[in-house]
Amino acid sequence: MLQFKERIQKYEYKLSDTDDQIVEFILNNKEKVIGNSIQYLAAQLFTVPNTITRLSKKLGFDGFSQMKNSLKEEIVNVYTEEDSLTFNIHKTIGLIDQNKIALTTKLIHEARRALFFGVGDTAPFCEMMVKNLKVVSKQAEYYFHRHDVVYELSKLESSENNVLFLISLSGETAHVLNVADLAKQKGIKLISLTHFSKNSLQQIAEVNLYCYSPNKRLNDYNITDKTPLLLVLRALSEFYWKASK
Repeated sequence: MLQFKERIQKYEYKLSDTDDQIVEFILNNKEKVIGNSIQYLAAQLFTVPNTITRLSKKLGFDGFSQMKNSLKEEIVNVYTEEDSLTFNIHKTIGLIDQNKIALTTKLIHEARRALFFGVGDTAPFCEMMVKNLKVVSKQAEYYFHRHDVVYELSKLESSENNVLFLISLSGETAHVLNVADLAKQKGIKLISLTHFSKNSLQQIAEVNLYCYSPNKRLNDYNITDKTPLLLVLRALSEFYWKASK
């Protein structure tokens, strides 16, 4: 289950300045919020109950009552972040945002060229995504090496409608960030897929997709779970396939 702070990050693109003020109050007064009515909270914030109800729904709750119950669970239960396959999968499912999946589908569908780039262990997922698009006749290309994608970007015109999908779990991979900057200069729309965190790549991209896959090492080897990455790309593929019918 997503924690309240995580919901704020997931849906921050939907929140207004008024929403931000309410969120800040809730974060600083969780016990007061769960122990009082929506009318009380509205009075404390000099607003009306409907505004708080709308915020609850923006954050993925059915309404204020569900949000309040979720906050209560956070306080009552000791929240231990587990590093397990099951935990990462459930967390990732909670992070999949259908609105962003729909927007990503639209950008790829309308793009003259859809390019995919990742390095290291994430690179094969670019190849997989391109194959998933080709089954519905969407031409897309993937690149494993920085110099290849840089060369392709240099040939694109800024007036063209192109999109670049970048995969980096850390969001801090130097080659990926460099390619992102070059694409940005060309006016190419950027989509990022990263671990759920504040990172440099998601600050550059127009659309940010997230999975939950924290960095993990064993005996100096990177054993970060890639299953959550696959889940998001599968969800995107299925949405694209349905939209293409």
